[in-house]
Amino acid sequence: MLDSKVAVVTGAGRGLGRAYAKALAAAGASVVVNDIDKDVAEETVADIVKDGGTAVAQVGPVGESETAQALVDRAVGEFGRLDVMVTNAGVLRDRTLRNATDEDFDLVLRTHLRGTFTCGRAAFLRFREQGEGGRLILVGSPAGQRASFGQTAYSAAKAAIIGLVRTWAVECEKAGVTVNGIIPTALTRMVATIPGLGSLVEEVEAGRPVPREVRLAGLGTPDDAAGLVVYLASDAAAGVTGQAIGVGGDRIALWSHPAEVVSAVREGGWSAESIAEIFPSVFTPRLQEFRPTPMNLPKS
Repeated sequence: MLDSKVAVVTGAGRGLGRAYAKALAAAGASVVVNDIDKDVAEETVADIVKDGGTAVAQVGPVGESETAQALVDRAVGEFGRLDVMVTNAGVLRDRTLRNATDEDFDLVLRTHLRGTFTCGRAAFLRFREQGEGGRLILVGSPAGQRASFGQTAYSAAKAAIIGLVRTWAVECEKAGVTVNGIIPTALTRMVATIPGLGSLVEEVEAGRPVPREVRLAGLGTPDDAAGLVVYLASDAAAGVTGQAIGVGGDRIALWSHPAEVVSAVREGGWSAESIAEIFPSVFTPRLQEFRPTPMNLPKS
């Protein structure tokens, strides 16, 4: 499906990133595996090579332009071109608003958001130079789509990444570059601290199957999310761009773009008094739910 394609996957040493890299390689792509941890990056490469695939490791923290360019240069130097950039790298520093520090906030946004920006920009410039299009696959999260208590920085970064998807899809269209966001859900170490999920993560890490009811609720292994990345990287998805697509367990879903729910017009504009007069009847009945909908998971 991806023969002769070349992909970069950031944060590919563990979890979802490793699953993406292995699936891309299994589909025929040559893969540059990035991670900040040299040992786990090389483990992913070894797994790919053992299964008959092609991959190399490029170690470094995303965020800086130099790292992004090094990833593109490694792909071109090793394999002659670049076709796919998957911006998966991320960190967690979960804190509520009152406990979040400047340092935590900056680290999370630098890794997730700035890392997506610098790697996406470097890849797009290479795509444009090659003149054959390309694929930017940006990694979002349910935390960026709806409320996620205790994840101030992470929610901000992931919401912004899906904002980049919409803008970049427009900006990159003329160059034949598609830009899509994936919203994966999987039982990895990153969700182990969420109440009710810790024991499920332990089960998955022990190699036990995910219960059917959990899979139907949209939670599975990292491998369950990897097929979407392969599809979006392939020629079959040439007409798909500007989308946010959720995947996890046995579920796949298309997320909506933000849109006006209801509006009103008043000649001469709106004063505080005129807003107060109309708000209860026109807007209050259509106020949007801001609390997350709990997943229907079995009791642990």
